[in-house]
Amino acid sequence: MAAKFEPKEPVQLNPPNHSPISTEELAKSNGVDGRPCYVGIKGIIFDVSGKDMYLPGGSYSAFAGKDASRALGLMSTKAEDVRPDWYDLADKEKQTLNDWFTFFSKRYNIVGTVEGATNTEPSSSS
Repeated sequence: MAAKFEPKEPVQLNPPNHSPISTEELAKSNGVDGRPCYVGIKGIIFDVSGKDMYLPGGSYSAFAGKDASRALGLMSTKAEDVRPDWYDLADKEKQTLNDWFTFFSKRYNIVGTVEGATNTEPSSSS
């Protein structure tokens, strides 16, 4: 079952970096003007730089520079859903969020954690 999340092409990932990154710094990491492009999930920040879908105009650009946990669980790209809180999601949506976390963790480097994040859980370690 876990194989469904494996990338089509092998990915060489760096060891995870769990340095804290402020929400202000995360917001600047939106891929605009050559800046890196980061997406947070459950307080963990992934570097999605170089992936057009997260850059301005891309289908997932709403996630850039934000913790998009709720939107990923809801399978939504609506701006109002792009926020870190997810605890009140239905079990099926929580599973979808966990699936996205697994998907990201097999493809993108972990570059930090959201400073002061309260939307993490002990089992979300990588």
